[in-house]
Amino acid sequence: MPVVIDAHHHLWDLEAREHRWLMGGQAWASDEELARLRRTFGLAELARLAAASGVTGTVVVQTVAEPWETPDLLALAAGRDPYAGGAFAGGGLLAGVVGWADLTTVSVADAVAGLRALPGGSFLCGIRHPLLAEPDPGWLARPQVVRGLGALAAAGLCFDLAVRRDQLAAAVSAARSVPELTFVLDHLGGPPVGSEPEGAWAAGIAGLGTLPNVVCKLSGVHSEPARAGDLRPYYATVLAAFGPERLMFGSDWPVSSLTAGYGEVCDLYRELTADLGAAERDAIFDGTARRVYRLR
Repeated sequence: MPVVIDAHHHLWDLEAREHRWLMGGQAWASDEELARLRRTFGLAELARLAAASGVTGTVVVQTVAEPWETPDLLALAAGRDPYAGGAFAGGGLLAGVVGWADLTTVSVADAVAGLRALPGGSFLCGIRHPLLAEPDPGWLARPQVVRGLGALAAAGLCFDLAVRRDQLAAAVSAARSVPELTFVLDHLGGPPVGSEPEGAWAAGIAGLGTLPNVVCKLSGVHSEPARAGDLRPYYATVLAAFGPERLMFGSDWPVSSLTAGYGEVCDLYRELTADLGAAERDAIFDGTARRVYRLR
């Protein structure tokens, strides 16, 4: 079976840490849906699901803008339980960590250096800020943020973009302002599923696709029930904009479990990409993530 990297998933332990975002008030999910996510989703559970779907390595992505989460995820990547100590079941699956740092401060470089000095620090491959929670659609284009993005580039990290459609224009501006930084667009940039692939989303995808320092994740956009036909217009748009060599697969587990099981999500994207050549599929399911995130 070909190597598969799941380049986007999350982990949280609600017995050890509070995740306030799960309590409600999210634009992308109802309180009823969030209640279904209000349990621990750990590495051991993910390891069982990944093995059943032929996934051999993963990239775990931040969920909160607080300083404790990234050290916890780095420890997990190093095979250590950050809460109980000792080895942790599922160790070895995590190939990279996309953490969080405050991009508005002048000490971004010091923050990154501090994370890299921690146990598991060598697994740090990128930074993400919860842009979906920023009311200002131009937040990414602020001078202090652009300065922080430059610090990430100097440190050899990527920046993950989880954006609303009204933030895509600022994402294009930021990617142009920091051409030495690789930007990773999460979840196809939030396409208008159920509507025609046009408007602000299509314009944003076209703009980002022209920039060689931007790649895109096939992740986080799942219909219920999960059907490839429902997503094909949006997949076709990003495939035309980025090409297979700038696309990567991500499950978005456990958020994706609201609409589909882990194996169903993997099969969905396998079906969408079935008409590509073997080398193109290898790029999407392995090579792009390995190259962009500099995975081990």
